[in-house]
Amino acid sequence: MTLTSLTASDDGVMPDSLTIGRRIRQLRTERGLTLDDLGVAIGRAASQVSVVENGKRELRLGELQRFATALDVTLDDLLDASPPSRRAALEIALERVQRGPLFASLGLPPLPVRRSLSDEAIETILGLHSELERIHTERAATPEEARRANTQLRGAMRLRHNHFPELEAAARELLDAVGHTTGPLSQRLVSELAAHLGFSLHYVPDLPSSVRSVRDLEHGRIYVPLSQRPDADPRSVVLQALAGHVLGHGVPQSYAEFLEQRVETNYLAAALLVPAAGAVPLLVAAKEARELSVEDLRDAFGVNYETAAHRFTNLATEHLGIPVHFLKVDSEGTISKAYENDSVLFPTDALGAVEGQTVCRYWSARQVFDVADRFSPYHQYTDKPTGTYWCTSRIQTSSRGEFSVSVGTSFAHAKWFRGRDTTTRFTSRCPDESCCRRPPAEVSSRWAGRSFPTPRLNSSLHAAMPTGAFPGVDTTELYDFLTRHSPAD
Repeated sequence: MTLTSLTASDDGVMPDSLTIGRRIRQLRTERGLTLDDLGVAIGRAASQVSVVENGKRELRLGELQRFATALDVTLDDLLDASPPSRRAALEIALERVQRGPLFASLGLPPLPVRRSLSDEAIETILGLHSELERIHTERAATPEEARRANTQLRGAMRLRHNHFPELEAAARELLDAVGHTTGPLSQRLVSELAAHLGFSLHYVPDLPSSVRSVRDLEHGRIYVPLSQRPDADPRSVVLQALAGHVLGHGVPQSYAEFLEQRVETNYLAAALLVPAAGAVPLLVAAKEARELSVEDLRDAFGVNYETAAHRFTNLATEHLGIPVHFLKVDSEGTISKAYENDSVLFPTDALGAVEGQTVCRYWSARQVFDVADRFSPYHQYTDKPTGTYWCTSRIQTSSRGEFSVSVGTSFAHAKWFRGRDTTTRFTSRCPDESCCRRPPAEVSSRWAGRSFPTPRLNSSLHAAMPTGAFPGVDTTELYDFLTRHSPAD
């Protein structure tokens, strides 16, 4: 029988080997015994007694009884879970810290706990370790932190109607520098823009899987993958890398700052692909003709539907006076991206976060998956708790499966859009669970207690967000890549 199989003390706390070791040391010292004396009394070498007192070995029940007899105490006295003194409590805490994963990650040698080490010094070390734990916890970007940061960022974007004048001006200045006037931005001009900013482009087959691109600031290089995903726009990958440089982004100090940088780089890249100078007149003319369409914006600038939908939200409220909402939803109804300034009621969790929540089955973002015609845009009116909304949705396919991209607005503004004459209409009462989240009573009574599903867990359900300044980036793999491709100095 070992210590782990013993009964806990009356207060339910099980003493560990460190606490028992310190109690044995205190009792030995109080009785004026040396390590040799106690070793002789229990039939063990002094070195073995020292190992026990330092909490580096668990004791069996028979050994504990021998120590108790030699020290003239009961077994219960020896198994008292409370530290024998304040000094012992500090030493135990320091030993535990030094045996933990955080201390091991620092690469520091263990600090011997000697009498010459003052209580104040131990308290300082413990305080520093506690602060390191706090910082690492924050930078680990738990799902809760990520959701809070996303919620705050979405609120800030709503206040400015998802329009960033300073980024629009930056895009206009960059396009002027390479002589772009109107129409789609060619890959040749993207290369010229990179050269204008002091970078050469390098398409490589071995880019680390955890990154979309890499900027080598020392050698003025941008590395991008040689083969792109079918759903990826090779221009946007380069433009996002250039946008981070133009905006002077440094290493983010928090997850919130990381998200802000992503929003800014994505915005600037989209403003370069779909310049306001060409897009706004097109949209104004379409509104006057009551023919607004995300598809027309997509086709005019040669971008994918999601980029066009995002860009529409940047310009619609500021230049057309139309409040809108945007959704990106997978085939199960889970939201990955969302924005609104038209008072549509998105599902949220207790933190106010939208991402990861499930959209009502009767919204167009879900209904579009049941439509056989994937070529034509899907339009729908939905009566929701905050009013009636018109929405247009389209299915896109990516390496991660199918998802729908939707842009909508309130009924009063539907008159400006092509597709407003649709007769497709649904009613959504969500977040009322009786809408679509709770089965009808007769179905529940039929199957409750008579079925047991095996859930398919989301791969990220139990996983914390990746640690590091840039979540998800494998720094070792990244630096190995840069070393391989770095030009000879």
